[in-house]
Amino acid sequence: MTGASLALLAALAASPAQPADLRVVGVFTGKALVSIDGAAPRTLSIGQSTAEGVRLLSVDGQQATFDVSGTRRTLAVGQGYSSGIAENGGARTVLTADTQGHFWATGTVNGGAMRFLVDTGATLIALPAADARRIGLNFLNAPRAGVKTANGVAAAYVVKLDAVKIGDITLTNVDAVVLETGLETPLLGMSFLDRTAMRREGAMMTLVRRF
Repeated sequence: MTGASLALLAALAASPAQPADLRVVGVFTGKALVSIDGAAPRTLSIGQSTAEGVRLLSVDGQQATFDVSGTRRTLAVGQGYSSGIAENGGARTVLTADTQGHFWATGTVNGGAMRFLVDTGATLIALPAADARRIGLNFLNAPRAGVKTANGVAAAYVVKLDAVKIGDITLTNVDAVVLETGLETPLLGMSFLDRTAMRREGAMMTLVRRF
């Protein structure tokens, strides 16, 4: 083995392992409770680093900012980040269930911030009209249809979203509906989820982009 090869191996051995998945379980004053690669949650203090290359930079409200092997990431409680790429080359993101077993996904719609409840029973992404207006979505001239809700059938506008981004996954031309009444929380429905591969392991759900 050449000296150059030995030097390369030494450099690789000295490099921190690349974390596959980072998720935020909770935040406290100056600290964050995180799970890395699906391991049991551990507490990090601001400035503390792990062997996997994760360093906690700051905590602000219900979110924390990390340096993940040189990449700066800000994650809310329950949100996950994957630094790797799935075997099929698709981008992926990791979500964490809340105490009631619900999965929440923080992302953007047409560039506007949106926090979704993951709902595999919803055929399409569904947005309350207030959230649609907040991000500047023009829906009043869109086709109308009836949508079944917990309170009965509600009138909805059928729209096409230019881009929906959840974690590292960005999908374009996504079908959605906007409801004037009967919906308080944006729903991440199957018009997005069907274009991913979903894998659930305990309190973690991994989404991998398929197309």
